[in-house]
Amino acid sequence: KPVLSETYGIAVYQEQALQIANVMAGYSLGEADILRRAIGKKKKSLMFKEKIKFIKQSRAKGYTKEIADRVWGYIEKFAGYGFNKAHATAYAMIAYQTAYLKVNYPVEFMAALLTAESNNKDKIPVAVEEAKRLGIKVYPPDINQSDVGFIIFKDKASLNSKAIRFGFTAIKNVGVAAIEAILVERRKRQFSCLTDFCERVDQQKVNKKVLESLIQVGAFDAFAKRSQMLLSLELLRQQAADSQKTKNSPQVSLFKTNEPSGGVVKDNLADSEEFNKTDLLNFEKQLLGFYLTDHPLAKSMEQIKKLVSHRVADLDPDTLINQTVTIGGVIKNLKIIITKKGNKEMAFANLDDNSGTVELVIFPKIFAATKSIWINDQPVLVTGKVDYKDRLAVIVDNAIQPAEADQPAPQTSAKPSTHTIYLNQDTPKDVLVSLNQLFQVNPGNDQIIIQLKNGTDVKKIDLPYTINFASIKGAIDELLKNYQ
Repeated sequence: KPVLSETYGIAVYQEQALQIANVMAGYSLGEADILRRAIGKKKKSLMFKEKIKFIKQSRAKGYTKEIADRVWGYIEKFAGYGFNKAHATAYAMIAYQTAYLKVNYPVEFMAALLTAESNNKDKIPVAVEEAKRLGIKVYPPDINQSDVGFIIFKDKASLNSKAIRFGFTAIKNVGVAAIEAILVERRKRQFSCLTDFCERVDQQKVNKKVLESLIQVGAFDAFAKRSQMLLSLELLRQQAADSQKTKNSPQVSLFKTNEPSGGVVKDNLADSEEFNKTDLLNFEKQLLGFYLTDHPLAKSMEQIKKLVSHRVADLDPDTLINQTVTIGGVIKNLKIIITKKGNKEMAFANLDDNSGTVELVIFPKIFAATKSIWINDQPVLVTGKVDYKDRLAVIVDNAIQPAEADQPAPQTSAKPSTHTIYLNQDTPKDVLVSLNQLFQVNPGNDQIIIQLKNGTDVKKIDLPYTINFASIKGAIDELLKNYQ
């Protein structure tokens, strides 16, 4: 009580873990500091040695092995998130300040966050999704409106009548020198067309690659079709280069001056059909790192959101390692290999759900059963176990196409059966959530009864829908092996 009363019985600070070690196991200050370092650096080998020492010395002081084990469990779990008190206080203050700003100035807060993370391809899509969830409109780059970072402008259709415009720094291939050259000219006057832009902006700083990227991402959409501008770009750049060369020439004609005529510059572009919607969205994905205005598989992605237990961005290996999750997204970088043992096919792939990307590992048995699903750029709903060795991955237990999740169970000649699943009262909530997700994405004809044991009482729950039990029996057994 003296150690934990300040924080309502929960170990929050590193200092408290050290005090517990001192009170229960007789750790000296020096020994406690070794424990602190093990906790702070999350060193598993060092933590294991400390566990043996803690339990041995606790028992020597009269505590039972069960109590020592339980308390060590608190310390070990604490190692995943605990700070020292000074650090925790500073973090709490920053958390409060940012929460206050997000609640009271949401558009300004999200614009600042997006600008701060503009070079982080993993965090930008997560921040944009959060802005959209709040009702904030986020618009693509515009050559006459965008700035270095993300900016706010008036828009009645957005939260608080303020919207956010993408900044130039978030566009791939557009560097600092190019941005400065664009803004220097635009401060004089806005660009009237692509030809005007090419004639005024330094072509050495804004080279062809930069200009192509700006056109592809939609920064010049106010002027013409992207296909037209890309088709005519080389000719416009050459004409602009000749024009700039003439203007910079020291020779002065008797009949002309190097002063601008004041005439309005207009584009003379080759006619062309615009790219299809998929191509336009792929430009966004390539240059911004995600789909901003829409998703080519929007309908499937909306369906996936309702069925998953986690987004890819939420897959924290510290808390979810070996846990079963249901995630969904688009298959990327599919690679099929032949195993050395058994000469069977298995696969590796990336799953992209627009919040992030995670590697999938599909072993031979699962790959054989789901082979038709694994196609690049196709949506998939996956149930599997979170794994972390060299990098984060999900070991796939089952995979279906999102459209199959809502379809009625296929009619088969097999007789429907009833299965009972036994759970104890200590089954964690996240395991129950994963179990429910596993049921939801595997419809079938089998009735499920769940019996939840609470001491001597048993609560019986009839599942209100039917599932395909045979296809996920192994995944259920693995998920519940410690809780039945």
